[in-house]
Amino acid sequence: MRRYVTDAGPLLERLHKLVRSDSTTRNKRRAAALQRSYDSLEERIVALRAQEELDSIRPDLDGNEIMQVLGIPPSPLVGKAYKYLLALRMERGPARPRRCGRRAAPVGG
Repeated sequence: MRRYVTDAGPLLERLHKLVRSDSTTRNKRRAAALQRSYDSLEERIVALRAQEELDSIRPDLDGNEIMQVLGIPPSPLVGKAYKYLLALRMERGPARPRRCGRRAAPVGG
């Protein structure tokens, strides 16, 4: 499905319209089944895009920055801090930097 979406690129919506209009059967049950199948495909594409967007979200600091800010060496604590910052990012969105160049608390917090 990813390849189908990637190959179609910006023409995906037009392709969907074309495929839907290309059903030539006069059998109403078959036509309805084809429409349901295509509805399902479109729903899976929407879900895939949403999941990939969520999977691409990262916290505002990477592991090296976390170690620098906290003054700690690589350890499980860095992973805990990363997960905490990721949860904040998911909940509140990206942090906005302060005017002095330091990172600020997440927006809304």
